[in-house]
Order: sequence, then C-alpha cells, then structure tokens
Amino acid sequence: MRGFLNIDKPVGITSFDVVRAIRRASRVKRVGHAGTLDPLASGVLPVAVGDATRLIDALVNARKTYRAEVTLGIETTTDDAEGEPTTLVPPETVAALSTEAIEQALATFLGETMQTPPAFSAIKRDGQPAYRAARRGEPLELAARPATAHALRLIARDGSRCVIEVECAKGYYVRALARDLGRVLGVGGHITALRRTQVGPFRAERAIPLALAVARLEAGEVEGLLHAPDAVLVGWPVILLDDAALSDVRIGRVVHPEPRVEAPPEPGILARAYASDGVLAAITEHRGGWEWQPVRVFATENAQPSSPRPV
Repeated sequence: MRGFLNIDKPVGITSFDVVRAIRRASRVKRVGHAGTLDPLASGVLPVAVGDATRLIDALVNARKTYRAEVTLGIETTTDDAEGEPTTLVPPETVAALSTEAIEQALATFLGETMQTPPAFSAIKRDGQPAYRAARRGEPLELAARPATAHALRLIARDGSRCVIEVECAKGYYVRALARDLGRVLGVGGHITALRRTQVGPFRAERAIPLALAVARLEAGEVEGLLHAPDAVLVGWPVILLDDAALSDVRIGRVVHPEPRVEAPPEPGILARAYASDGVLAAITEHRGGWEWQPVRVFATENAQPSSPRPV
C-alpha cells in the first residue's frame, strides 16, 4: 500500500495523532504527514503511506492556504484562544476601526516580511522546543525570521471578528499574523479559529474526515481512498524509461532517456521518471546534457499505474 490520503483533521488532536490512527488502521508502519497543524486547527493534512513518505518534502515546501478567524482587541500569551490575555482593549475602540483601515494594515504583511514566531511553537533553541520553556513561564526570546505571504484577503468582518484568507509559504505562522495585525492596528489580536483549506494540490472540499478514513482502512476499502504518490509532483518534467533504462535506474545509474526532449536550461532540475507501464519509478536530477541521475528510486513491482484525479 502506498500513496497519499487527503485527511480533514478535526480540532482537538495533534497531527501525529492522525498519523498514529492511520498507521494503526492501515497496518502500515511507514506513515507520515506533510505540514503540522496545531490541535486548535482543522483542515487539510496530507498523510503519506508506504514509500510515498519519501515524497513528503515535495509537499512540505508547497504553498498552503488557510482561513483564519481573528479577534481584535485581545492579545494572548499563545496568540490563540487557549492563552491568557495580555492586552485588553475596550470593544468600542475596536468597533471604531474601519474595515478599510484593517485592509490597509493587512496589506503591509504581503510578500516577504520578518516574523517573530509565537512563544508557544515547536521551534527549538539549544535543542529545546519553545513551547516547553513557555509552559514553564520562561518564554524564549525567538528571533524574527523571513516569512512569505503570497496573498492576504479580508473575507468578512463583524465587529471585532475578522475572517482572513492567507496563502503562504513554508514556515509561516498565521497566529503571528493575527498578533502582529492587532499590534499594527493598536488593539492587539489573536486567532480564535483556523482551518487549512489547501496544501499544494490537496483541497479541503475533497478531504476525507479522519474517522471515515480510519473506518475504510480497517475494512480494507482503499479503492478511491489513496491518491497515487505522484499526485504531489504535478507540473514536474516527465521522463519515460524503457526496460534497459529502468534496470539502470534501479541500481542508481545515470540514464539517457528517449525520446530526448529539450533539456532543462540548467542542471539541478528534478523530474519524475516512469516505467513503460506508467508506474512511478524514480525521481531524477538533471546533470547536464541528456544525463539524469536517480536520486530516489521506488519499487515498481505490484504498484498501480498513476491515474491522476482531483485531490
């Protein structure tokens, strides 16, 4: 069994709780997730099963989209609703803020900015996760780091409550955005609800609830449940391998696939290589000329050919 599950994670459990449930239900040891979601958050959590775990990196670096509910007027120790208030602003002060002012403040966070991670985060310093120090009442001084927001949209506003859609790159903290937006507006802010709606090609409208995925795996009903491993490689160059090239790939040899399509402009480009039966055989790296070096090789025996479908 190999492939990706598009899981809709419920609120209240960790991402590893999801992995543990899928591992137990599928009876497959190699299970991993792409992109941690806090217990407070729900939504898309791609879960890799079998040797699809070797493609998790392709998703970790993919763009992600969130829908966040931000409450202005209150800043907390955790930048979400689970923390203790550190800033309280009268409701009438928040109500006096125009929607235009909120949109203008939000626009200042577009593109690459310097963002200080929340005190309650998994970032480590001297081998210690920040959240452990924060729980002891000794929050770490975390350095600001580059963070990229590709798109920020104010979807709705009702008094102090704002719904914001965030499209961002790896390493972006939506909780930090809520905190910093509140500070720019002079009223404080925190996340009260967070839902991830997309990770790369995986979308929330096609995600399957965790409980249903577990039930189907336990019953052995995997048809239509698992997405092919190469679902995360859409848009990558494609190399077709004949039997001789497939044999070379399996032992890590450089291959010179036919037909020779136009070579990428520079070495280092990655491509997906397929056996003649349509099964993903390897990830290869362009070394110049017509040479492609296998960097990750997959078992092709008893594997199903790729059949792209919406994820």
